[in-house]
Amino acid sequence: MDTSIVFFLGLFVAFIGVVPPGLLNMTAANISLREGHVRGIMFSIGACVVVFIQTYIAAIFARYISNHLEIIEVLQRVAFVIFILITIYFLFIVKKKPKQSLEIKIRSKHSRFFQGMLLSAINVLPIPYQAYMTITLASFGWLEFDKISIISYVSGAVMGTFVMLYMYIFFFDKIRGKTFTSQKNMNYVIGTVTGVISIITLINIIKEL
Repeated sequence: MDTSIVFFLGLFVAFIGVVPPGLLNMTAANISLREGHVRGIMFSIGACVVVFIQTYIAAIFARYISNHLEIIEVLQRVAFVIFILITIYFLFIVKKKPKQSLEIKIRSKHSRFFQGMLLSAINVLPIPYQAYMTITLASFGWLEFDKISIISYVSGAVMGTFVMLYMYIFFFDKIRGKTFTSQKNMNYVIGTVTGVISIITLINIIKEL
């Protein structure tokens, strides 16, 4: 697989993973609003350093379990059920809650770069997410676990994360009052994303039967 394609696959997967409002993107936006764009970018760069490490660990883990088909089959089925439940929850069950203003108080005098690293290290969810997605991409033949492909994918994931944090930093003030960021619409976004992943997982399971 061409390394540029692998790079953009990593970028897309990471980009989608950071779309829903979370600890990193909302903190980056808040820092930007309170202290300026430069400090928000420094926070984002620090977060992306840890994302690089997390994604690399996830890819190495995925390479290991890719050699154990029985583990992959179990993980695929468990992931399929989990994604289906998440999709149903966000699309049909969760109710719209009253909108609350963002009020993340940041008093730390330390460098925003290191704060980004710290908060990113606390957020360990990218590891299982990226491990599953790399296994899925590999099963379709879109990703190989050689050193160059892994570095290309990880680099793309870092870029995708930074691009989304960048968008939150510079556009949050414009879009936060619009319907796109309402709780109901964000639930639809999350539910749609997990629904697409569920379909991909189901196709993969059927192919292996």
